Amino acid sequence: MPHSVSGVEMRKRQAAHIEAPPQAPGQPRPNTCCLCWCGCCKCLWNEDRIERTERQTCTKMDSIEADEEQRPSLEELLSWARSFEMMLRSLEGREVFREFLRSEYSEDNLLFWLACEELKKETNPSAVDEKARIIYEDYVSILSPKEVSLDSRVREGINQSLAEPSNMMYEEAQLQIYTLMHRDSFPRFLNSSVYRDLLASRRRTCLDT
Repeated sequence: MPHSVSGVEMRKRQAAHIEAPPQAPGQPRPNTCCLCWCGCCKCLWNEDRIERTERQTCTKMDSIEADEEQRPSLEELLSWARSFEMMLRSLEGREVFREFLRSEYSEDNLLFWLACEELKKETNPSAVDEKARIIYEDYVSILSPKEVSLDSRVREGINQSLAEPSNMMYEEAQLQIYTLMHRDSFPRFLNSSVYRDLLASRRRTCLDT
């Protein structure tokens, strides 16, 4: 009884694969699977491979789009001008404001404020002790090159709190620096090229789309 066509062709393909010369080292593996030695485009292995490639490409594109979405919108930029608090609560806002403060050599004010925010969230006593000490050494000590401007009354209160640190021990000092940034640095920031150039760039983007 003659063999079926599919059985004959399958043995021919297997024989051709066995008789083929060994693959040289370093050469890429052919796009084949155990059922289709010819590597044709209709092979399930190839279809899966193409699907995986398309999924990876889509994932990369999604990542790029997500990165662009993280950039502040025109509406968000305009909201910063209306509210200092809103700008500080925005990650992008803090980054842009920090860039401006760096140009005025007052970046440490924002870094101190952020460090105090982190300390407030801490509940572990040993972590509170460590973070409170680091903040003192970095921003309160008169020996630190990053010392922030605090009045003598607030500074004395901090010194007394060092005996038993708490996550709220810098609250008054933080408010003092917040007020300083709000009244002194923030108006200049809104008139700076850092903010105005970014605002103009977003407006052009909106007009182009």
